[in-house]
Amino acid sequence: MRRVVVTGLGALTPLGNDVETSWNNIKNGVNGIDQIKNFDTTDFAVTIAAELKDFDVANYLDKKAAKRLDAFSQFAMIASKEALEDSKYEITEENADRVGVIIGTGIGGIQTLQNEHTKAMNKGYNRISPFFIPMSIANLAAGNVSIMTGAKGMSTCSVTACAAGTNSIGDAFRSIKHGYHDVMIAGGAEAAVNEFGVSGFISLKALNFSNDINRSSVPFNSDRAGFVMGEGAGVLILEELESAKARGAKIYAEIVGYGATCDAFHVTAPAEGGTGAAKCMANALKEAELDPSEVDYINAHGTSTPLNDKNETAAIKTVFGEDTKVAVSSTKSMTGHLLGASGGIESVFSILSIQEGFIPPTINYENPDPECDLDYVPNVGRKAEVNVTMSNSLGFGGHNATLVFKKYAE
Repeated sequence: MRRVVVTGLGALTPLGNDVETSWNNIKNGVNGIDQIKNFDTTDFAVTIAAELKDFDVANYLDKKAAKRLDAFSQFAMIASKEALEDSKYEITEENADRVGVIIGTGIGGIQTLQNEHTKAMNKGYNRISPFFIPMSIANLAAGNVSIMTGAKGMSTCSVTACAAGTNSIGDAFRSIKHGYHDVMIAGGAEAAVNEFGVSGFISLKALNFSNDINRSSVPFNSDRAGFVMGEGAGVLILEELESAKARGAKIYAEIVGYGATCDAFHVTAPAEGGTGAAKCMANALKEAELDPSEVDYINAHGTSTPLNDKNETAAIKTVFGEDTKVAVSSTKSMTGHLLGASGGIESVFSILSIQEGFIPPTINYENPDPECDLDYVPNVGRKAEVNVTMSNSLGFGGHNATLVFKKYAE
């Protein structure tokens, strides 16, 4: 059972096109939600989302090659490139077989699906692009990252809705822990802020319909009424400890626990009382060999939906105790909900919380809910000694995933 550490971080978020900018805005409580710019929302009931800002793919990838990639693959490649450069790990012919990739996504190439369907309806099915399939299928974020980096180990993807990024990192952790790989590029990517994606979630009545950028993503508030869609990617470089030490790598944190369960209850609603999420958190702590009292901060799934926030709060109380004082916040109050990419970027924030001794806030916290009565770090982040963090992701289909990160010590 080998120890696994984090040696590189990459992020592309509604708060910044790199890790540093995203994290600085998280610490300062910046709201990344705004009116949608990607398409005309005139006939849409929901007109807001958390989109990338001032993003031009040509600044990161060859323009011609980028045209043959759906945006979710582009995002995954850009975040992976940043993470790999940050880690200073060099993939060579000698070590490539020991480097794997797991990049999760909830939906995959939905922009390509929309574009090609529109083309087929207007011009005929014989006009569909030969790149339609490789651009749209969910595994190609991982596949393209492998091609870009030369990683020849396992290359796969988790497609577990909003838990996809967290499952990907957890599965990558286990792959190194049990000796199958030495390094893994792992995280999540999503690019679903388009007509198809937004209209689908509108029809599901999963989104907040207020269109007030400051009162739409309001996790744990009594007036919460749905989530706000976001886009981007978050990627970690996970590495076997002795490998990292041998090359003098910077170690951000150690990953020590992973839980994965299923509610087996409903396609969209969580189990009452958050029973599946509670078991997931307990399993992650058991693998980490930590007591709940040792956790300093929980980056909650915290979607701002009536059922999630109530049941996640109940789950935390089940594991940590009714009177727990553990700090809990939802960075989705700032980033919106990045679906399958959420676990990737929230892992980045959880790790940086340890590195910098800072707990991010839950912004827009104005109206407390009696059923959500934990310490949600309201509106302003705080400096604190942070040794252990937990990150939760709870997806449609009842998929629950939890990661536990710990300050690295010999």
